[in-house]
Amino acid sequence: MSLQNKKYLSLLVPIVFVLIIDQLTKYWVRTSPELHRWEIIEGWFAFTYTQNPGMAMGMSWLSTPAISIIAILATIGIFIYLFKTMDQANIPYLLCMGFILGGALGNITDRLVMGIIEGYGGVLDGHVVDFLHFTLVIGDRPVFPYIFNFADVAISTSIIVLLLFGKWILPDEAVDKKEIEQPEIAEEMMGEKNNEPGETA
Repeated sequence: MSLQNKKYLSLLVPIVFVLIIDQLTKYWVRTSPELHRWEIIEGWFAFTYTQNPGMAMGMSWLSTPAISIIAILATIGIFIYLFKTMDQANIPYLLCMGFILGGALGNITDRLVMGIIEGYGGVLDGHVVDFLHFTLVIGDRPVFPYIFNFADVAISTSIIVLLLFGKWILPDEAVDKKEIEQPEIAEEMMGEKNNEPGETA
């Protein structure tokens, strides 16, 4: 298998994996009333079923359709950028981006279909299904008050990896080495030509 094909697989396999797991877990919780309020580890972790009409962490600065459109355009933009810079990208970087895009597509899928499935709107009106909930409370304050999903985990984990190890896995500047080397070779050749015996400066 060529390196280019390995790169494409490194990007596409995480996307498909995250999208499938995200949608299966959301469907499982959404269609199982007994899981809507399920304390898995008492005082620490639970399933708390909810639907988020806004952005991540419950933020809702814009309407649901506007947020959906922005999410779709941003995801398309990332895809275009990655395919244009594939030559400079390395496999660890593409794996991280695959998890990020898989998570984005998981939540976008909710925005496209949940309004229709639940009967409260159409395409772009859907709310994102969330259910993972850290319930730890210290001093009457929740340590992490947000409810999230598998797609959010994939996105957040990949961003943390990129921040911690970006020095080693982020791609180099999109500059072809040949474009750097060729001018230097040309300059050396010109210098040799100008210094040929019998010629004066």
